[in-house]
Amino acid sequence: MLSWDTIQANAIAFSKKWQKAKNEEAEAQGFQLDFLCVFGVDEPMEVGNFEYKVPLLGGRTGYIDYVWKSKIAIEMKSRGKSLDEAFAQLKNYMQNLPSDEIPDLWMVCDFESIRLCRRSTNEIWNFKTKDLRKHIKRFADIAGYETERDAGVQIEVNVKAAEKMAKLYDALKDHGYEGQDLEVYLVRLLFCLFAGDTGIFPKGNFYNYIKNSKEDGSDLSHRLSDLFEVLNMPDEIRAKKKLLSDELKKFRYINGGLFERHLPRADFDAKTRKILLECRENFDWSTISPAIFGAMFQGVMDKTKRRELGAHYTSEDNIEKLINPLFMDGLWKEFDRAKTDPVALDRFHDKIARLKFLEITRPRWIQFKETSPLPRKGCANYPNCRIIRTFLWD
Repeated sequence: MLSWDTIQANAIAFSKKWQKAKNEEAEAQGFQLDFLCVFGVDEPMEVGNFEYKVPLLGGRTGYIDYVWKSKIAIEMKSRGKSLDEAFAQLKNYMQNLPSDEIPDLWMVCDFESIRLCRRSTNEIWNFKTKDLRKHIKRFADIAGYETERDAGVQIEVNVKAAEKMAKLYDALKDHGYEGQDLEVYLVRLLFCLFAGDTGIFPKGNFYNYIKNSKEDGSDLSHRLSDLFEVLNMPDEIRAKKKLLSDELKKFRYINGGLFERHLPRADFDAKTRKILLECRENFDWSTISPAIFGAMFQGVMDKTKRRELGAHYTSEDNIEKLINPLFMDGLWKEFDRAKTDPVALDRFHDKIARLKFLEITRPRWIQFKETSPLPRKGCANYPNCRIIRTFLWD
């Protein structure tokens, strides 16, 4: 199963490759093959069928361009053809299929535009093929992920994962490890858990590395310290480390500074080691949303807030409805312009590194700034502010 980052990169490459396609007869099948490959379906004909026969009324026969039973049906048209007519045609075909064969996703496309319908929820989305990367999670089913209709289950999984991390936090704290050192240490372990299931580390490497420690946990602290040091070691430096174990060589260098700071070693025993192993054994971290989990993880540090884990969950879709028009759409356009120019790409990378965002999570009135200083009583916490507008944040 591909990570969402890989799928998004595939979607960008796919959109670029097919941006000038227009002829159904000559190009439709290649387009569909590449489309399905975006989501890791490398052998579409093993899971579905092209030119799928549909018996129609009056003894006639229809042909759907591609059908993967219970997953997705695709109907292609030449560029500029009516998607309304194409969708009506596909809908008619669906009504003549056995109920257990009807796909949940119905897609019609004229190379330039896509219309997608989810039968189970009766939702319909229309978007340009060039914007496929923004809509990849609509196709979670064919990528092997849970869909948005399973959000309740996904929240439960994230809550359980956060609760397990809370137990690890408590166990390490009971051993005298606390404060910011403990928080950074836990974030490092979280990164390794995600990296182990999302392709950053070779599959199973992190779990096996922990599993290879002594059952009483007495050497785990030392092993994790060695791992953190190697993760902060650029390739040119590790190349000089002739005695570096093969076990550690399998882990790649992680830039960005997460493993840069020296941390004192945390104490592990058999119980704490078991909790860490269970964090990996009980969850597939590639299916856990960092956006959701991150909010829950904040509650791990405060026992009084743990009962609220998941209570104020906001779906990624709703988050994206806010952040995409605010800044993400613009950043993606800038990236598309810069991605083929190394100099421009470096400038764009530097720009992203300087961006700062403010999130206000408690309900409160906030007064922003415009042209004239406010009296202190008008903005008690911001005596020098200038008003732009007033919002109620919830």
